[in-house]
Amino acid sequence: MKVNFVVAGAQKSGTTTLHMLLAQHPSVHMTSVKGTHFFDTENHFSNGSVDYSVYHAFFAPHAGHRLIGETTPIYSFWEPAVRRIWDYNREMKVIIVLRNPIDRAYSNWNMMRTKKIENHSFEKALDLEEERAHDALPLQDRRFSYVARGFYTEQLRRIARYFPASQRLVLRMEDILSSDTYAVDRIWNFLGLQPPVALTLAHANHRDYLSPMAAATRRRLAEVFECEIRALERMLGWDLNSWLGELPDITDTAQKRALQ
Repeated sequence: MKVNFVVAGAQKSGTTTLHMLLAQHPSVHMTSVKGTHFFDTENHFSNGSVDYSVYHAFFAPHAGHRLIGETTPIYSFWEPAVRRIWDYNREMKVIIVLRNPIDRAYSNWNMMRTKKIENHSFEKALDLEEERAHDALPLQDRRFSYVARGFYTEQLRRIARYFPASQRLVLRMEDILSSDTYAVDRIWNFLGLQPPVALTLAHANHRDYLSPMAAATRRRLAEVFECEIRALERMLGWDLNSWLGELPDITDTAQKRALQ
């Protein structure tokens, strides 16, 4: 029995919470820990012959499980991963959860900071992102791609090239984390499952911030992502005005210079 579905992104968009939610369904087997990183590990695909037993070793389903799934949020971002997933199982269902890319970038940086991988301030890390991406070539930069991971439309188009609409489900993080069950019910329907009798929705992977994002930095990222967010609205038929929000006026001269 092959893996039937993946939660493929986006990182820092509630995917751990979703993984824990899916694992509660009696008909679903999820990996005990999130992130197999099979399809984004280049060594697995370097010699032209893929050993899927390495992948299947992450799973231990029993006879009562109808579906097998996993959550590796880098899959939507890692360019070769979607094709590799398709090669493995053309019937795979793909779930994507999207978060405001401005907040996602800050959360990503905060995670790297608390893991002591990132030593720079958020603003300095944004300044360095292009240089770091260049240093990672010919691969993508998997560690410091704070802004790059937030360009969702390209990722969704790549997924759509391989998987039809019936095998794709795109959700917003705020819908997953809300008390409204509509988004969760959509997931069960997408997977062809009846909702479980009991379900606990626990917010996971919370990390405290040293401080809120600076107003100037939020405005800087809003300018970076505005066209992307509007394109995403057109692609998905969503209203994403809340992602841009009411940005504060920048009156301080130093803050204005930071936007340049």
